[in-house]
Amino acid sequence: MSTPRSLLSPAAEGQPMSEQEHLDILDRAIKRSKADEIEINLSSTVTGNTRFAANQLSTSGIVNDVTLAIYSAYGPKHAVVTTNDLSDASIERAVRESERLAKLAPDDPEIMPRLGQTRWQPVQSYFDSTANLTAGDRARAAMTALAPARASKDLQAAGFIITYAQSLSIGNSAGMRAFHRLTSANYQLTVRTNDGTGSGWAAADDHDWSKVDFTKISDRAIEKARASRTPVAIEPGKYTVILEPQAVGDLVQLVANYADARATDEGRSPFTKQGGGTKIGEKIMDERLSIISAADDPLLRAQPFDGDGLPLVDHAWVENGVLKELQYGRFWAKKQGKTPTGNASCLKMVGTGTQSLDDLIKSTTRGVLVTRLWYLREVDPRTIMYTGLTRDGTFLVEGGKITKSLRNFRFNESPLFMLNNLEGITAPERLAGTEQGGDIAMPAIKVRDFNFTSLSEAV
Repeated sequence: MSTPRSLLSPAAEGQPMSEQEHLDILDRAIKRSKADEIEINLSSTVTGNTRFAANQLSTSGIVNDVTLAIYSAYGPKHAVVTTNDLSDASIERAVRESERLAKLAPDDPEIMPRLGQTRWQPVQSYFDSTANLTAGDRARAAMTALAPARASKDLQAAGFIITYAQSLSIGNSAGMRAFHRLTSANYQLTVRTNDGTGSGWAAADDHDWSKVDFTKISDRAIEKARASRTPVAIEPGKYTVILEPQAVGDLVQLVANYADARATDEGRSPFTKQGGGTKIGEKIMDERLSIISAADDPLLRAQPFDGDGLPLVDHAWVENGVLKELQYGRFWAKKQGKTPTGNASCLKMVGTGTQSLDDLIKSTTRGVLVTRLWYLREVDPRTIMYTGLTRDGTFLVEGGKITKSLRNFRFNESPLFMLNNLEGITAPERLAGTEQGGDIAMPAIKVRDFNFTSLSEAV
């Protein structure tokens, strides 16, 4: 048996735990169980971070941590205890405590038995280029923003670079043994002008550090900061709007979040048909659009199973504008006689268009270009109506060209309304992060009648 790691003895080489180390710990915990069922979720994560602000590097560090979650069940009663100490004594205490708490818990009428061994398609989402990084590597990447910002004398750069190398596993008394490892490199940058009127943002994310073009991202944020100086106000209202992929992702991901079968069947979803039933088979957006989940897609490379070990197979939630599937958890799938889907933890929106962002701008007589959105809040769940703000680069397009920087807007809009007003679409790209999170790839889109309700003083 390999020597278990703990917080007192983290991996000296900065690598997450190996598959064999995971399996050893799973077996050690499961063998101690006296409950009807036990399930173990174990993750080992090495996180590197470099942060900077006011044109200066501010922090750099590495965190090596583990999390062991122990689920015990007696019939319909269950509880979970979590620890980050992997010593034999700690695992014994955690198992006993989870059993004690399970016996005290109220009955869960929706409890599901643990899954046995399942099969899934392995996904390559672990890259040595990311796992073997040093603080110096991250600092050199940060200098692609810091050096030009310092040299400019009129810009202030702030951002962060976070990298992960992670291994995770699931094991239970029903025979489940699942293991996956992944890496992630995330870069987000905001550049402000010294006069306080201009702000630019750009970001990138990839499992493979070597695929992130730090210079390109830094140059984009700097260019947007300068271009967004001294914004002017135009009247709020309905405009033709070009949304860059990050802004599209924050809104479109909401469609999947609301496509829950149980909420729909119980009449609590925008996909509930008036009078009962669901909108499966009905057109809900422009026929040029499809929204899919595919864990092994090169842009996504997502974890191939969910927290229960359920394989996450490919799904077409929306195909050519038509709602094809809803998300079924295990309990509701059994109740309704359906196949469980797991959550839509990775999403990609694709379209039949082959335009570039420049093409979308050139084809616009008068409209607004939006870099990204923030502070999204729900207004009406029945229509997925949300409110939020534009930020970090909002521009007026006239005669196919960007002509002015604009003050930011507050908007009230539904992704369902928006995606029925499509006028153009680009190829999707991987996003650096949305408010909902996950492995996401979205295109830029051009839509008509996007509803801006008021102006914002925020930069």
